[in-house]
Amino acid sequence: MATDNTVVLVGNVTRDPELRFTNTGQATATFGLAVNRRWQNRQSQEWEEATSFFDVVCWREMAENVSESLTRGARVMVAGRLEQRSWESQDGDRRSKVEVVADEVGPSLRWATAQVTKNDRRGPSDGGGRGQSRPPAQPSYAQDEEPF
Repeated sequence: MATDNTVVLVGNVTRDPELRFTNTGQATATFGLAVNRRWQNRQSQEWEEATSFFDVVCWREMAENVSESLTRGARVMVAGRLEQRSWESQDGDRRSKVEVVADEVGPSLRWATAQVTKNDRRGPSDGGGRGQSRPPAQPSYAQDEEPF
């Protein structure tokens, strides 16, 4: 039986994305995300709030785009999967943490507007460097085809 490991979070970026590159040149960016939950206490009728904090990991072109686009305080939507990572600390202790590995990251437009600039597609042959922004290509559709 297959299990689905998909999460969608909406929250505020708690720290600017940190862009790094692996030994093989793969871009990776990490940032923090705070997700607030608010509810009314049935007994006291008071509003209560809890905040959960998540580390988000992005790879390749998305990592570069996230590092260029997001700053602390930005409200974003993140879709991805939970992944547990383990390592040994300098003291020899075994450590682990659960991170969100992002498949998609986008601005939340509930209380803000955004301007999206499409990047050129990059492939393995061009070194995966940053794409230059360009005007959106004019889509071509068959006459009987819907654009969406």
